[in-house]
Amino acid sequence: MDGPNLVRRGAAAVLAAAICGGLSTLAPSAGRVEFAVTQRNGPSPPEAPEPAPKPPPPDCTRAKCVALTFDDGPAASTGELLDILAGRRVKATFFLIGKNVAEHPELVRREHEAGHEIADHSYSHANLGRASKKKILSELTRTQDAIRRASGVTPTMLRPPYGSTSKRLAEITRELGLAQVLWTVDPQDWDSRDTEDVERRVLEAAKPGYIVLMHDIHRTTVKAVPKIIDRLAAEGYVFVTVSELFGGRLTPGKEYVQLNSGEPQGLP
Repeated sequence: MDGPNLVRRGAAAVLAAAICGGLSTLAPSAGRVEFAVTQRNGPSPPEAPEPAPKPPPPDCTRAKCVALTFDDGPAASTGELLDILAGRRVKATFFLIGKNVAEHPELVRREHEAGHEIADHSYSHANLGRASKKKILSELTRTQDAIRRASGVTPTMLRPPYGSTSKRLAEITRELGLAQVLWTVDPQDWDSRDTEDVERRVLEAAKPGYIVLMHDIHRTTVKAVPKIIDRLAAEGYVFVTVSELFGGRLTPGKEYVQLNSGEPQGLP
């Protein structure tokens, strides 16, 4: 009896071994499972490249620099001007009226985000040179606050309306950390609402180191900007903000009209 039982047990053992061996050939090894998972996940995405460093501003004691500045905005026509400047990759300086900032904060944000310089031009276009200390402080601080709320930046420059300044204004702007910026070229676009006339006056008067005054509240002026930029660029001019024109060093309270660096300014 033991003989047949031994034969049956041996046959069962052989069959079990054969089945287990067959199953082991069907299942992937641990290494193969890990490889399959890795293939499913795919390679790690490449790291985003760091943004290219911003090129330094030109040395305006040697380059033919000119600063385009715009007063009295923001206004409805400011958006059109920003499109023109963006298309030509030109940076400008905007001297803003506080009450207009309060009405159009989105345009102020757009100016700032585009890399333009933002500055103070009083809250109501007041004659600061003849104003009392109380009036000056109100006009300037209200504008500073409005610009800060709209853009997050605090201006460091003031353009006194009408170019009207005084010893009192110089003292107050020094305390507030504001340099006074005037101009060298005035096409009187506030009076002559003629696009070709504005173009001609700016192009005839522009020189290296000069500050050009215009008003973005006038569409006739905005339409003159493309030709002004294109003609000056063809003559080798570089467009900079007011701060860049003076190498980023403006003294609070001091008046700035143009860059006086002596010869050979603007020459190679």
